Amino acid sequence: MKEIGSAVGRRALVVGLGISGISVALRLSQAGWIPVIVEKHAGRRSGGYFVGLFGTGRAAAERLGILKSMTDRAAPKSVTLDLDRMGHGKPGLGFTDLPGRPWIMLRGDAERAAYAALPEHIEIRFSTVPTAIEQRADAVEVTLTNSLDGTNAIESFDLVVGADGLRSTVRSLAFGPHKQHLKRLNHMIAAFQLAEPLDGIAPQDGATLMEPGRSMWLFPFADQAPTALFSYRTDDVDAEFSEPPAQRIRRVFGSRPLGPILRQAIDELENADEILFDSVEQVNLDSWHDRRVVLIGDAAWCPTLYSGMGLSAALSGAELLGTELERHPEDLELALTSWEKQIRPYMEYYQEIGLRQKAFFTPATYLQILRRRMFIRLQALPIIGKSLLNRRVTGKDGRMKEMDIAAA
Repeated sequence: MKEIGSAVGRRALVVGLGISGISVALRLSQAGWIPVIVEKHAGRRSGGYFVGLFGTGRAAAERLGILKSMTDRAAPKSVTLDLDRMGHGKPGLGFTDLPGRPWIMLRGDAERAAYAALPEHIEIRFSTVPTAIEQRADAVEVTLTNSLDGTNAIESFDLVVGADGLRSTVRSLAFGPHKQHLKRLNHMIAAFQLAEPLDGIAPQDGATLMEPGRSMWLFPFADQAPTALFSYRTDDVDAEFSEPPAQRIRRVFGSRPLGPILRQAIDELENADEILFDSVEQVNLDSWHDRRVVLIGDAAWCPTLYSGMGLSAALSGAELLGTELERHPEDLELALTSWEKQIRPYMEYYQEIGLRQKAFFTPATYLQILRRRMFIRLQALPIIGKSLLNRRVTGKDGRMKEMDIAAA
């Protein structure tokens, strides 16, 4: 290891091979660190679902050198239909009606772009998880367990980065049990890739089916089949994992006949290769770092899918973390404190957006659905519609989604 005062040669353990983990490993490598990535799964995930990349994320991706490998997959001249169960549609509100100006893509698009930029010398260990973390003044010792053969190894690192998602193992080991830090929103989501467009809906168009406490979304792309999202409210999150996702969704919508489009979407869910089926929760921590352990992405803040900011937050958090470590090579605590001071106001605001937009994705009452439809009518009026469009771009939500955090 090189002498104190330089980051070159310092080892960092990055836990998680998702977008946050790949991005932070890439940025640490650029800053002269030696990252080692461990991933609990046996290989990289291949599936993808709909994500938005806002200006905040695009600025970070450009500095990471991966923006050029990403493209906006938004379908041209796309409209979103507000459907009923019989498949009858009227003009509706889609993801791009929310504040901000996102690029539309799959989660896998961003992950592949970041992964392709990783230097070949970076070590990646699959089927490996941390099972103990012990901090010392000069290093942090981590017990790494291979889940295939059960073998353990204790290794020393200068920094541990927990980029292992909502139910972070690093967070539970270094900051305490999940129940201390997770805030349940009493909602569930099921997101997946459709094999083909649903019958009766043009490939370039999106759709929503809204009922109190439950919804279905179709997100279109210019060059492939849409992705789908089911979202619903529940009073018992734990019970939702007692059955397969498709079976749970059928129960949720089962009070009356499904209709052709809803039935086809649930059938696609049942046959999907990869599904994101999970509860909607946010992470609340007073600090995202403790000495030589730092959390990032959903492990630290998790704005939820409803915010639309998961990808952008992951990229901006990772890029800025590496920048602060590069700026303060002699003082790890100063680097982590500076990073958190700069980024926390934005991540907490994205969490607020997620809470507010929960009703946009899953209206709780018929009144909320009626307000939504009234908003659609107002958008069609020339003067009012122009004002609403301008507010979507220049209002605080839009500005916060588009702001370059590092530059700010």
